[in-house]
Amino acid sequence: MNKTVNINIGGLFFHIDEDAYQKLSRYFDAIKRSLSNSSGKDEIMKDIEMRVAELLTEKQKTDKHVINNKDVDEVIVVMGQPEDYRIDDDSTETKSEPYYNIPNRKKLYRDKDRGLIGGVCTGLGHYFGVDAVWIKIIFLLLAFTSFGVIAYIILWIATPKAVTTSEKLEMTGEPVTISNIEKKVREEFDSVSNKFKNANYDEMGNQVKSGAERVANGLGDVIMKVFGAFAKVLGAIILVFSAMSLAGLFIGLFTFGSTSFIDAPWQRYVDAVNYTDVPLWAFGLLAFLAIGIPLFFFLLLGLKLLVANMKSLGAAAKYSLLAIWIFAVVALVIIGVKQSTESAFEGKTVQKEVVNIQPTDTLQIKFVSNDFFSKNVYEHEDFTFTQDSAKNEVIYSNQISFEIKSTDKTQPYLQIEKLADGKSFKEANERAEKIKYGFKVVGNQLLLDNYLLTEMASKYRDQRVELYLYLPKGTVFVADETVQHFDESDNDFFNLHYSSGKYTYKVEETQVKCLDCPADENDYNDVENNVQSEEINIIDENDSTETVTVKINGKVVTETKSGKSDKKSKLTIGSDGVIIKTE
Repeated sequence: MNKTVNINIGGLFFHIDEDAYQKLSRYFDAIKRSLSNSSGKDEIMKDIEMRVAELLTEKQKTDKHVINNKDVDEVIVVMGQPEDYRIDDDSTETKSEPYYNIPNRKKLYRDKDRGLIGGVCTGLGHYFGVDAVWIKIIFLLLAFTSFGVIAYIILWIATPKAVTTSEKLEMTGEPVTISNIEKKVREEFDSVSNKFKNANYDEMGNQVKSGAERVANGLGDVIMKVFGAFAKVLGAIILVFSAMSLAGLFIGLFTFGSTSFIDAPWQRYVDAVNYTDVPLWAFGLLAFLAIGIPLFFFLLLGLKLLVANMKSLGAAAKYSLLAIWIFAVVALVIIGVKQSTESAFEGKTVQKEVVNIQPTDTLQIKFVSNDFFSKNVYEHEDFTFTQDSAKNEVIYSNQISFEIKSTDKTQPYLQIEKLADGKSFKEANERAEKIKYGFKVVGNQLLLDNYLLTEMASKYRDQRVELYLYLPKGTVFVADETVQHFDESDNDFFNLHYSSGKYTYKVEETQVKCLDCPADENDYNDVENNVQSEEINIIDENDSTETVTVKINGKVVTETKSGKSDKKSKLTIGSDGVIIKTE
């Protein structure tokens, strides 16, 4: 029966039997002896121990697994025997690699040493075996869209930075063996050594003595405390914002997305504007993933700023979430493109109907509602779902516009244009033809429906009706106050006066004139000057009484004056509309 001991390798704890422990100890001692004259010996040993710890972790099947001789032998096969390498002297040629074949497995890391910002592009270049400049060009092109910026931030957060020598070797796909670790560390030492050799120590010494001591000792602690406090506050803000946003998204997923399974009141409205026929629960889930995964990483970032020793999310989980997020974003883009193409074309049908009235009649224009749908003629709904008198489900809408124009024809006529959207002109025209709209002429009254109907199968595709009433010159009409809610006429031709719905209008050559509108509403010079004045002078020499009468806008104004006078008086209207008396 062998004893077991607990050991710490590379910061990880292992249960190992005594024989395996002695073999591993001898292996480490042999490596230390082979590195006795190497620069950076401690750094090399640290990286070797971390790599051995990784390999032993892979051998553990359970938490109670005990490392045995077989596990240690397999690790040594991967790492190599110290005697296989001559690393004491740089000038001595090393032997060829051992007989075993070590597979080159690349891992994705951020190369902060060669990167400009976060080392994401450089790390991707190592992983895919391409020059990092091409990855940077791709991200620069995607930076004009939110996708590129979000993707870079997520990769920055999710991808670990290559810190140890083993991680740097894994990043480039080199085998993590003793020789490669020693080689990598020595290269870094040589690089640092060259920098120090080329440095101007006198100048650096003077700068350090004159400024660094004062600044570092006086402000260093203050700056660190300020930045530490700022990081805590920022972490708290990010944490609260991310948590609340995720909670809102989660609630929205189960309310909005559940309408596919539950007959919710708003389900018909969502279905009506869903042109792609993608189930609402699927769209809600994709939106939750596309927005929620970045918020989840922001949540982790906030926790890391608040908790110093918080463990990072595993690489497998990070890359899995990244793959799911990319899939959700791509799917939403495809759905968005399809949604826009379903309403890319506008269809229209045109119907002309003669309005049979006598030329001497005054046309009465009025909008009316249907009591079955609404008793309020002034309501304005984009669209709603209801039933008609035959209990058929229909889409009801008040998307009606009205405009008065002139015509050279002798008879007035109404042009009804029905419009709708679709993914092609043919589909849009077919949908426009299915719009139901009605009107009627009763005597001298033109009664226009204030609503349109369309069948449920057509869905809502911005169905609307545009009415154009063409009137010949000399036509006199009255626009009821209901017209005010639908009129979109050009004010330079027809200016509807909102102060009353009983004004009388007359179509002239280039403009519609209002015959009885107040003079102070003449902003478009469309108020007809209907001032008539007549002077009646009656002089009675016996009683010296004079009567003056003026008719203004159909109203009679009379003045009676007593006394002898040889002059005739009269009442006139000044430029400001005030009645004045003149001799």
